[in-house]
Amino acid sequence: MEEARRQSSDTLVPCPQCDLILSVAPPAPGEWVRCPRCRHPLARHTVNDQTSPALAASALILLAVALAFPYIRFEKNGVSDQMGLLDAATQLAAFHHPALAVVVFATIVVVPACFLVALLWVHASLARATPLAGTAMLVRALPRWRPWMMADVFAIAALVSLIKIAGMAQVTLKPGFWAFSGFALALLVTVQRLHPLALWVRLTGPPQAPPGTRPGLTAGEQGLIGCEQCGQLQPVDGHSHCRRCGGALHPRRPASLQRTWALLIAATLCCFPAHLYPIMTTTSLGNTQPATIISGVLQFLSHGDWPIALIIFSASVLVPFGKIMALAWLCLAVRREAPVDMHAQMRLYRITEWVGRWSMIDVFVVAIVVALVRLGNLMSITPGPGGVAFAAVVVLTMLAAFSFDPRLLWDRQPPSDAPSDPARPATPTLAER
Repeated sequence: MEEARRQSSDTLVPCPQCDLILSVAPPAPGEWVRCPRCRHPLARHTVNDQTSPALAASALILLAVALAFPYIRFEKNGVSDQMGLLDAATQLAAFHHPALAVVVFATIVVVPACFLVALLWVHASLARATPLAGTAMLVRALPRWRPWMMADVFAIAALVSLIKIAGMAQVTLKPGFWAFSGFALALLVTVQRLHPLALWVRLTGPPQAPPGTRPGLTAGEQGLIGCEQCGQLQPVDGHSHCRRCGGALHPRRPASLQRTWALLIAATLCCFPAHLYPIMTTTSLGNTQPATIISGVLQFLSHGDWPIALIIFSASVLVPFGKIMALAWLCLAVRREAPVDMHAQMRLYRITEWVGRWSMIDVFVVAIVVALVRLGNLMSITPGPGGVAFAAVVVLTMLAAFSFDPRLLWDRQPPSDAPSDPARPATPTLAER
């Protein structure tokens, strides 16, 4: 009886990463569902509780506290100084790096704050009989903002900075540091609870597939387009926007390969100044010592801090170059006529999409030490041109990953990649969270 009830409430949705139409039943508590073809997570059990807005409100309060109080205090030879969270951006601007300052300020303060306020607005709208103005626009925007919120990366960078500075002078953690750490944790939990498809169901009801839609076939094979924002299936009839959420409709992301290649080439060119020019310059008692990314790694190794050296080397060297090569391989795999291991390709794509933001650790380390170490001729650290180039590499590779359409990988694959169960070919697999 329970199985029959669940099947009667199945919803037909397209997988956003392989275009397969699936019959998705509401998952039970503790369960979530994956596409059987590409293993993309599709849905999980959600309840209409107040945990997410409570977490969002708590995160905003912690962010306000972190901005209001000092972050770290630095003392050497009886001379001390301290930095606030905003100093990580303002000091970069003072040293004629306004673009880098904007990136730092936007990723650790502006975008997270906008995300949390938008989430509170959406939940307030869902609690009303009639939605508030702009709710649909905000639900579309929330998933797009998620990759650009880097408070957790900044928190890790602060720990790396403390290890780097601890050998130079005495460092004291101030209330702003602990408040920001709590903010980063609350933001991370809030983001993990976000499920856009569930929000659309609460806002507009379940998506209604056109009559005759068959699960187990791709949307393109049936002359349909699946909305990437809300999962609504609709015929290819010339409409440029989704009838349900108003988002832009495209069978595949426009000029996906061309944009990805262009961004990868630009990122590759930026890699040269990022690694050849100093990322920062340390001045102590009149002695000036520039430091590139590689020399910073070697410095940690010489002091015996090999775990930190490994983190910096992985985030600043392996990840950017590996991401460029992985995306280039995926672009070439789209052109291949011969069958490829699609599960390996999709794992490569998802790892590439997720890991890129962690390369910002080096940029945040520079921002923190520049803002903190300001003792004049005794000791000071200034940003170098390599930091701007490296930030450009990170942003460009992230944009390249977002512009690549993984459905292109599946378009040339033979039908044998589709689920083989003829009785229920589009039943997603269940997994425990």
